[in-house]
Amino acid sequence: MKIALLGYGKMGKVIERIAQERGHEIVLRKGSSDAFDGLELADVAIDFSIPSSAVGNITACFERGIPVISGTTGWLEHYDEMTALCQEKNGAFIYGSNFSLGVNIFFELNAYLAKMMAKLSQYKVGMEEIHHTQKLDAPSGTAISLAEGIIANSQLKNWTMDEPEADEIKIEAKRIGQVPGTHIVTYNSEVDQIEIAHVAHSRAGFALGAVVASEWILGKKGVFSMKDVLDIK
Repeated sequence: MKIALLGYGKMGKVIERIAQERGHEIVLRKGSSDAFDGLELADVAIDFSIPSSAVGNITACFERGIPVISGTTGWLEHYDEMTALCQEKNGAFIYGSNFSLGVNIFFELNAYLAKMMAKLSQYKVGMEEIHHTQKLDAPSGTAISLAEGIIANSQLKNWTMDEPEADEIKIEAKRIGQVPGTHIVTYNSEVDQIEIAHVAHSRAGFALGAVVASEWILGKKGVFSMKDVLDIK
């Protein structure tokens, strides 16, 4: 498989290593100021760029009929626009706030726990996410996905980084050193506390999931998620 890497920072370099270990070829390594030379040679593009580049990168791929795996966060106000373009061009697209296989299992665990806790009003849910100091967006896309999973399975209506209202989830975002990514969901009451957490040890888990998604999407048309890749019902 021939892969275009759109975004060639630390994450892009880890994706490159894992892709090559799995027998794939990198035909484009594009930084934010580079041209798309070589994109037409790719079977699939993996976008781990920056928020301001994501829409342009994804659009360029759909215009050329190239499937896109996007792990860039912080641009989702344009998500509906990009999925509409994908369908217009009969393309293929997977966006994931986190491509780690473990995190996607954690998403399902989080939603199931939220459903169990929904009627237990004595518990107040909150979330903490910790990332490296180079991460540009806060809260993380993964934290937002976790919050949305809780909201979909409870009476809560929104998330906030400020002091929460009764129907809101408080997300606390921390930027510390070189932390790859930690997410902790806590249900706290006067008598006890329930906590689930996912702690990434390196970027390799995110990179592997993105490459696995790239392998899966070949030959497919439509808008998908990691649930489709992992066959999570």
